[in-house]
Amino acid sequence: MSFESLGLTAALCRTVADKGYTTPTPIQAAAIPAVLAGRDLMAAAQTGTGKTAGFTLPMLQMLAANAPQGGRRAVRALVLTPTRELCLQVMDSIRTYGKQMPLKSTAIFGGVSINPQISSLRQGVDIIVATPGRLLDHLNQRTVDLSRVEILVLDEADRMLDMGFIRDIRKVLAVLPRKRQNLLFSATFSDEIRTLANGMLDNPASIEVAARNTAVETVQQLMHPVDKERKRELLSWLIGDGNWKQVLVFVRTKHGADRLAKQLAQDGLRADAIHGNKSQAARTRALSDFKNGKVRVLVATDVASRGLDIDMLPHVVNFELPTVAEDYVHRIGRTGRAGRDGIAVSLVCVDEQKLMKDIERLLKTRIPSEVVTGFEVDKSIRAEPLFKPRGPRPPRHQQGRPASRNRNEGRKRRA
Repeated sequence: MSFESLGLTAALCRTVADKGYTTPTPIQAAAIPAVLAGRDLMAAAQTGTGKTAGFTLPMLQMLAANAPQGGRRAVRALVLTPTRELCLQVMDSIRTYGKQMPLKSTAIFGGVSINPQISSLRQGVDIIVATPGRLLDHLNQRTVDLSRVEILVLDEADRMLDMGFIRDIRKVLAVLPRKRQNLLFSATFSDEIRTLANGMLDNPASIEVAARNTAVETVQQLMHPVDKERKRELLSWLIGDGNWKQVLVFVRTKHGADRLAKQLAQDGLRADAIHGNKSQAARTRALSDFKNGKVRVLVATDVASRGLDIDMLPHVVNFELPTVAEDYVHRIGRTGRAGRDGIAVSLVCVDEQKLMKDIERLLKTRIPSEVVTGFEVDKSIRAEPLFKPRGPRPPRHQQGRPASRNRNEGRKRRA
């Protein structure tokens, strides 16, 4: 099967070929004809299956073919995404595939100044890619008009519901034209997703290309048992011994991401961290440096497990296992994308054995285990809780300073 056989124009097919793609993925083969036919769509696809091109390609073709002649540009397509990273990924796809088309697009997300976004909207755009919260800010300030939207895309709808965006989504839906084409993409078809779909989709085509919570088949999975205190040492050794050129490493906490990136840099590896406490500019810069090879190791929290689109990423490492088994699938989905091979390595200490069992139970398979020579596990170390409960707060007079005699005295001291 070719992209031409799906009904895409020759110009779009050439653009796709320039990116090195010759055969559509299953989600693209099913979604593109349905979208071009004008149907609503409810599609379930795991991350890394090529779903972004599955809706951007036909959307671009339809908008370009029916572009109004003259007059100010109106927003005719809206793509809602759960995170800033995914917003930028979708925008990059639109600009890459639509570079030969007379269409303008802009990205709207929080964490950055709203003024450049207002300026871009005033100049007129055909396509908006947005996160729900910042889009509502624009609606409240009357800096965006969505009354002429023809195509609505909800990308990673399950993630948006998990993040509590359902009320924001419903507010956006309320200002859109009743007659429009709706495309809903989700990793799962949960009851909540079906309820949302029933309220917005009209006789949709239903596509499901991967079973729920299955790992990408092109990813080779492997775990290395190792003591917690030697994880960093083993990671540096694996990168150096295997000559890994590009490695995405996942940890649980923001502080842990910064600490590990600093330690790896001390080991002589070019490393940076990306997480929610970083400014948008810093996150964008770190990702750009990672993509172009200036940074060899990118250490990330789960904020980056969805929305990172890195062509041909060969290695993903779970430095720490996620506490939610489903997040493991999203993490390793950063590699093995679009049919390419990838390797996902997990460094598992004794404290994480239960988490690994949960992951294997979810995937219904055993992940091969391999002890690295020189990094054998010390069997005398006993498992400890991953998160130690905080004890009761001690009385004020036991916290290192005397208690105030009265309220006024306390105020004076604080002043």
